[in-house]
Amino acid sequence: MAFTEFRPLDDKSLFEYIKATPSLSSKIGNKFDDLTIKEVGDGNLNFVYIVVGSSGSFVIKQALPYVRCIGESWPMTKERAYFEAVALKEHGQLCPDHVPEVYHFDRTMSLIGMRYLEPPHIILRKGLIAGIKYPLLAEHMSEFMAKTLFYTSLLYRTTTEHKRSVAEFCGNVELCRLTEQVVFSDPYKVSKFNRWTSPYLDRDAEAVREDNTLKLEVAGLKSMFCERAQALIHGDLHTGSVMVTPNSTQVIDPEFAFYGPMGFDIGAFVGNLILAFFAQDGHAAEGNDRKEYKEWILRTIEETWTLFHQKFTALWHQHKDGSGEAYLPEIYNKPELQQLVQEKFMKDLFHDTLGFGAAKMIRRIVGVAHVEDFESIKDDSKRATCERQALELAKLLLKERRNFQVITEVVSAIRKLHA
Repeated sequence: MAFTEFRPLDDKSLFEYIKATPSLSSKIGNKFDDLTIKEVGDGNLNFVYIVVGSSGSFVIKQALPYVRCIGESWPMTKERAYFEAVALKEHGQLCPDHVPEVYHFDRTMSLIGMRYLEPPHIILRKGLIAGIKYPLLAEHMSEFMAKTLFYTSLLYRTTTEHKRSVAEFCGNVELCRLTEQVVFSDPYKVSKFNRWTSPYLDRDAEAVREDNTLKLEVAGLKSMFCERAQALIHGDLHTGSVMVTPNSTQVIDPEFAFYGPMGFDIGAFVGNLILAFFAQDGHAAEGNDRKEYKEWILRTIEETWTLFHQKFTALWHQHKDGSGEAYLPEIYNKPELQQLVQEKFMKDLFHDTLGFGAAKMIRRIVGVAHVEDFESIKDDSKRATCERQALELAKLLLKERRNFQVITEVVSAIRKLHA
């Protein structure tokens, strides 16, 4: 069954597609009698099918030519599947322990076949809502971010290699423009797509739109997002793009991948952990006030940056005399100069992380796409209280981020605002 042009698949046509595709049928031992296909996509953009047989399993992800959560009124290129497949393969080579293997890619059908992350893997965001601790989360995520960001940057690559890769990912322009709209534009103006917990946050949403200092800072971040091709970033690295067990951490869904600022990825992950922290009061119950769990989240935030810093600078030191052309060894040949360069780079990256993380938080409270951490809090008033605290912290980080020198100061600011 050959597909010469795109069409959305359903259970029946996907069954036929798998039978006709050796790279997929071989994963289930070419046994079809007991095959089960289940559509599980709960994201904003795509169809996702879990395919399970007696001899194997995999996941099929198909991109649609529109935003699924909105409908055909919001067109969206299905070419994003190509960039997702390329990013998965590249990230998988750089950090195979934390990226699912790609088995098959069909550009015509905008379809990816990849490893099924079987139970007990769940989406990290759902685990955070349920109050589950993941002792290796900071260790694993810091490793993923350090390796994928370092090895795709000019700290490791030549400018020729880098520009070739940048040029390829410039084709993912539609998803970059979507980010520009929903993260850096819509929350700061009247937009038909924006929503918030009304009427409780009406004034808070208006305050965001009227804050000139906030707008100046967001303009700088948008400029950096659009212009700074620093490394191959995931582009949507929130807690819904990570699947976990207590011993496994897998990063999925890099369809927004492009060469952009490193801090956008680190900030997205840290910012979503902060959202999870502020949501905990809304999930507290009699006999479980979530205080201990909130402390675990704060430790994870601190450890994520601390371990990332350690791993990233260790890779830099390991390859300081390699082919990377950001800081040529012939020029930066004295230990004290190398130290100064590294300190400035990491300080700037820390501030970028706080800025982008804050922007991602704001958009999840007064923009188009919210997070289940808050949305699953049934009481509107209680939800709004949690969201308001997160929003105030985000505005503080965005406007005052250069005053923070270490991650412990950020954690202290979270405690102070939450008190």
